[in-house]
Amino acid sequence: MATENPVDDEVQADRYRAPALDKGLDILEILARQAHGLTRSEIVREMGRSPSEIYRMLERLVARGYVTRLDGGDRYALTMKLFLLAHHYPPLRRMAAEAQPLMHAFALETRQSCHLVMPETGTGIVIAQAGPQAHWEFRVRIGAQLDLFTTGSGQTLLAFQHPDRRDDTLAQWGISGADKRLAEISGHLQAVRDAGYREAPSGQLVGVVDLSVPVLGPDGDAFAVLTCAYIRHLDEDGPGQRAEALAKLLTLGARLSFAPIAG
Repeated sequence: MATENPVDDEVQADRYRAPALDKGLDILEILARQAHGLTRSEIVREMGRSPSEIYRMLERLVARGYVTRLDGGDRYALTMKLFLLAHHYPPLRRMAAEAQPLMHAFALETRQSCHLVMPETGTGIVIAQAGPQAHWEFRVRIGAQLDLFTTGSGQTLLAFQHPDRRDDTLAQWGISGADKRLAEISGHLQAVRDAGYREAPSGQLVGVVDLSVPVLGPDGDAFAVLTCAYIRHLDEDGPGQRAEALAKLLTLGARLSFAPIAG
């Protein structure tokens, strides 16, 4: 019977060495453990290599979108690209495919548009949208980038991140040094979290009320948000139809959410 030979294993491993790839993977693994990123000199120190050995590799990772310079400076952090590759593709397409018919049904029933937003590279990205079959409607285009701190979708994403994990989550999204901005809206975020949804006039358009509900992962944090940019029709009876639209949106968000992890 054949036996394993550690020497042969080492020879085999050396035969397929790719030093440049190894350095790139080392950089990614080091940055994956750092919530607030590292400077280039800190990366050099962590790797025990000379600056010239990692400079070009680091710049290539930036150019390919796997690593970003925080605030345009000399501090580097991972973008969401690896996260999306590992966890959302093809699950991202499956998420959009699963949500799309439910969103279309919502749009037809309420005569309102809605869109699905996920975080990526410091913003919220619209990955799916649906609108009613009507002469007049308002909708956000797929691929639109939404500010996380000033839009209903962005604030709802922030509100439904556990405070103990929020800094790490923002770092994964490509955001650092956001303490001041978070402090400015902390009361609002807590109110949204307590309510379980966000309902407020749009910060971008007059006459639009944003209805936003979280899509929750197994840990209870939001990994996506459903938003209805509610526009009142002249034949409506009053606020009752908006409340009905919100209730339907909450049901839709719950259907797309994952069951919580058993504690």
